[in-house]
Amino acid sequence: MVRVASYEGRWAAVVAGGSSGIGLASAKRLVEAGADVLLGGIDEREVSSAVESLAAEGATVYGFSGDLSQPDEAEHFIELGAREAPLRVLVNSVGVQRYGTAEETSVELWDEVLRVNVRTAFLLAKFAIPEMRSGGGGAIVNVASVQAFATQASVVAYTTSKAALVGLSRALAVDHARDNIRANVVCPGSVRTPMLESAATLFAPTGEAGQLMAKWGAMHPLGRVAEADEVAEAVWFLASPQSSFITGSEIRVDGGLLAAIRVPLEE
Repeated sequence: MVRVASYEGRWAAVVAGGSSGIGLASAKRLVEAGADVLLGGIDEREVSSAVESLAAEGATVYGFSGDLSQPDEAEHFIELGAREAPLRVLVNSVGVQRYGTAEETSVELWDEVLRVNVRTAFLLAKFAIPEMRSGGGGAIVNVASVQAFATQASVVAYTTSKAALVGLSRALAVDHARDNIRANVVCPGSVRTPMLESAATLFAPTGEAGQLMAKWGAMHPLGRVAEADEVAEAVWFLASPQSSFITGSEIRVDGGLLAAIRVPLEE
């Protein structure tokens, strides 16, 4: 069997959460692979800036501003993405991070995190699957986190949402294998993104966010945080025909974080 690096002919990809961070890096990688890309985000100016940066490289890139956790918005997003070319790839990189234990977390905050992080992924898959089926198949890649498998303290809603993405992806993989639709998950460790930078600013003493990020990076056996384009390579691998027999799987892009037991043998 001959492996092909990308899809043949004109094809489309949609990237939710594609205006910054891992989503933007994934959109860029899909552009490089030859896709027409529709990227979506909640901030109109951020979406416009992302589209301009990618279109400047000669790519066919469109933007969509809206709340993809709402059914009408999610359906319209998928329809737009599939309008000009067969939809081959859906990348879901939407996510919010909130803090608190179960006792501290309000019902409203819990609902917000599950709505954004999980319901969005469900809705996008729900509307993308018929488009992919009609075109002969495709690939869904959800961006979760190592916190789907292990957790920090005080992130009960976030950890639950990321574990749910792993379960959702497995269910999609089993239900739609017969449609030639694959579904997989990328689970990053610490990645230099606006979300991580915001967390560092929140928890570090004034002016020391960079030092805190370096400390977080040092907890990974590779000794640093990842760059967004390193995660995007894993996203593209799972989205591409190169991974044609991989579905229902998780790839950890975590610098060895979950492989290590951080208990030294000696002082």
